[in-house]
Formats: sequence, C-alpha cells, structure tokens
Amino acid sequence: MVYLDNAATTQKPHQVVEAMTDEYFNVNANVHRGVHFLSQQATDLYEGARDTVRRFLNARSTREIVFTRGTTESINLVASCFGQAFMKEGDEVLITEMEHHSNIVSWQLLQARQGIKIRVLPITDDGELILDNIETFFNERTKIVSITHVSNVLGTVNPVKKIIRIAHEHGVPVLVDGAQSTPHFRVDVQDLDCDFFAFSGHKIYGPTGIGVLYGKEEWLERIPPYMGGGEMIKTVSFEQTTFNDLPYKFEAGTPDYVASTGLARALDYVSSIGIDCIEAYEKELTEYAMQRMMEIPGMKIYGPKDIDKHDAVISFQVGAIHHLDMGTLLDRLGIAVRTGHHCAEPLMHRLGIEGTCRASFALYNTREEVDALVAGIQRVQQMF
Repeated sequence: MVYLDNAATTQKPHQVVEAMTDEYFNVNANVHRGVHFLSQQATDLYEGARDTVRRFLNARSTREIVFTRGTTESINLVASCFGQAFMKEGDEVLITEMEHHSNIVSWQLLQARQGIKIRVLPITDDGELILDNIETFFNERTKIVSITHVSNVLGTVNPVKKIIRIAHEHGVPVLVDGAQSTPHFRVDVQDLDCDFFAFSGHKIYGPTGIGVLYGKEEWLERIPPYMGGGEMIKTVSFEQTTFNDLPYKFEAGTPDYVASTGLARALDYVSSIGIDCIEAYEKELTEYAMQRMMEIPGMKIYGPKDIDKHDAVISFQVGAIHHLDMGTLLDRLGIAVRTGHHCAEPLMHRLGIEGTCRASFALYNTREEVDALVAGIQRVQQMF
C-alpha cells in the first residue's frame, strides 16, 4: 500500500508500540497518590512524558502542559472554560474561513449557550489569509483569536506569529490549532508567544486518544476547570470544592497514562531524526509531488502555489471526476488518499466545491510513492 493519508493519522514506529506494550505488562498502575512501587513507577513515566512534551514545544514549565484526548478536546476546553470566564453575550471570537470543524463548532456551542459572535477572516482564491484589513476585525468586544497553524485541506502555513503580535497589540489572547503543524516543522510556543496551543498525538506518530493543550500559566490559572472528578481537586465537601494545582486542575479522572508514554516516545523518535530534517525532506517531497501532479491534464490543486507557504498536504480534483470515485479507484490500486470535505465544509463552500481528494505526506513517504500516485491518477483518468 502507498499510504498518503497522514493528515488524518500517521503510522506508528516500533518504539511507540513497544513502550506502550511494556508499560501495560510491567508498569500498569494508576498514577498519582499511590504509595506502592508500581504506581510510583507509572507516575514517573507519566510526568516524564509531560516534560518531554514541554521540551518539544519549548514551554516554560510542565504546569503549562495539559494532557487531553486530542486537538478537538483541547480546543473545546479553551472555548468552554475561557468562554465561561471571559465572554458574555455580544463578545466576539475571531477565526478563519479555513478552520477545521473542531475550531468552528466548539465556538458555535458557546454561541448557543452565551450569545457570543463568531467573526471570520476571509481567504484568497489561492487559500491564503487576507490580512490587509485585519485591524478592522478587532474591537472592544473581541475576546480571543482561534486560528489554525496549517490548513488540513489547503496546506496553507498561516503567519500565526504575525497574527499573535497584532492580537496582543489589541490585548487579545490567541489559541493556535497545531494539529497539522507540529508533525512537520519546529514549534516554539515561547517564540510564537501564543496563549494556547493544541496538537494530537496520533498525527505525530503517537497513539490515538492522547493530545496536548499548552496554555500560558497565567491563563490556565484564571480559567475554570473543564470537568469535575478525581485528580482535579484538592479538597471536596458537600459544601465546597477546592481545585488542584496546574496542570492537574484540567485532568479529571484516570488519565491515559500508557498513551502519554507512547506520545513521549513518538516525540523522542521525531527529535532523534530532527524536526528540521523532516521539514526539509517533506517540503522537497511536496514540491516534487505538486510538479508531477500538474503534468496531469485537468489537474486542479487547491492551496498556495508557493512551497514556502504550503505544508505536506495536497488537495486536488481532476477534471469532472468525482473525488469519491477517484479515491475509491485509487484504493483499488493500493493507494490510500482521503476524500470528502475533510471536516472543513465552510471552506468547501468558499471554494465552491463539494470536496477534494487529499494526499498528505509524512517522513516515510518517497518519490516512488508520489510517482505511483501520479500513475494511479492517470489510470483512473483513462477509465473515465
């Protein structure tokens, strides 16, 4: 199989699976508060994984690293908790036309509960943000900006550092959806100066069901907990509960301590190869793929043409061939791509289409696999 569906999820290295297997068989005990040896070992692994994430993102403290189930839960956590604390009817969140559903629906839920407003930054036909008049989107009701780092459809790499600077000049915090950026190039949350940053383990060679929310300590201290239960408390009575210190205030219940170990090993794997090496290789591979694919008559590629603004995702259509037909027939040829609206229906409406085929690359993909994709598309084209 030629696997080109990495924006949906990546394949897992041996050391990730082996580390998780080893923990289940040899160090399986609930973390924190246990005085026995296994619990202490499991806790050390869990907190060690948190520090691995801290170093990978260059966060100041492990107090700023919250384990979640993934990017979606991280965004919902911020929308719910920040919204509860700092937004009221008529207040605004600023997002973009290229957002994933998780960064739209979570704010719509808050809109239904509290009457907030959602404002949307537009994009060009080539899939780049229109920032010439971004200042006009800020006013006294703007409370937060929530923006994707890289579009999961267009591959657009957004200038989030610039947007964060502008937002901060207006006293507005910024949440960055890093699901599609973290696996492909270096992320330094202190350099970006973002207030919140979210990513998923399974998109960066780790297990499913584990993700991360980075939050500046001052913000995490100010917003209320997301869920109630064990671990996130200091004291509980029927009259009053006091909450735990960071980051545990946001980690109610038994965490997926085995998945956190798997995520740590995945980040170690990426670091051992070198994230800068991965970025350079994937950029070269994506550029090669775009050049080869544009040789196909009727090929339409969505997103920026400039490879420096385009990450390792290529969404395309070929002539009048329906994207589902293309994806189904490519699968018969042993080539895995994603089809549909990619959880970005408003973006599809903006582009005036129903969906696309999407080929997305990882560090293990090759030029030979790109050639197989091109040959497969040409063969499907001949069938029609």
